[in-house]
Amino acid sequence: MNVNALPHGTAVSGAGPSRDGRSTGLMLLGGAAAGPLFTAVVLVQVLTRHGFDLSQQPLSLLSLGEHGWVQVTNFVVAGSLMVAFAWGMRRVLTAGPGRTWAPLLVMLHGVGLLVGGVFLPDPGLGYPPGAPEGIPSVLTWHGTLHAVAPPLAFGALVACCVVFVRRSAAERRRGRMLYAGATGLGVLGLSLWQGQEDVGVRLFLAAAVGFAWTTFVALDLRTPLTRR
Repeated sequence: MNVNALPHGTAVSGAGPSRDGRSTGLMLLGGAAAGPLFTAVVLVQVLTRHGFDLSQQPLSLLSLGEHGWVQVTNFVVAGSLMVAFAWGMRRVLTAGPGRTWAPLLVMLHGVGLLVGGVFLPDPGLGYPPGAPEGIPSVLTWHGTLHAVAPPLAFGALVACCVVFVRRSAAERRRGRMLYAGATGLGVLGLSLWQGQEDVGVRLFLAAAVGFAWTTFVALDLRTPLTRR
């Protein structure tokens, strides 16, 4: 297939004919599914988990308690899908700005999610029920490693947005450039906002905004593969 024949504005330079288009498409589709799946599972838990208050507690505390395995699995599945997405992205971004950094940053985002699932947070902020009301003054080793997950995942995502701003500008895709920039600013602002009030809501919104963008990018990169 002649890459130059693709419609103007396509973000993909084209996967080479030697690539397995089906597996690449599945990797990109997994990246598109990661966000909606993660968000839906979190919302179901927020509505059904006794004692959990998203306005006071970050969603990572859902990994604790009797049904904590649900959120642990949610983190691990989403992280694994994002790592697969990174490999798919690496296959299709064969030229242009960001062809190296974009897949690497998406992979780091996925690693951040995996770290958040594998290493449990310490009980606190009143969850699980009976836990201390404040933030733990001393963290366990797994709580310390878990604390690395949010800055890694959000930081990599924001950096990836910056990369796509540059790439979209080079491709003269103004709408996609603005979307990437707005997503990066939104995730950065929501995740760095100071204060304990509504901390869970802000972090959930940051995750939802970021995942909406990664879903868009994954589907955008997959579109040329479906036309072959």
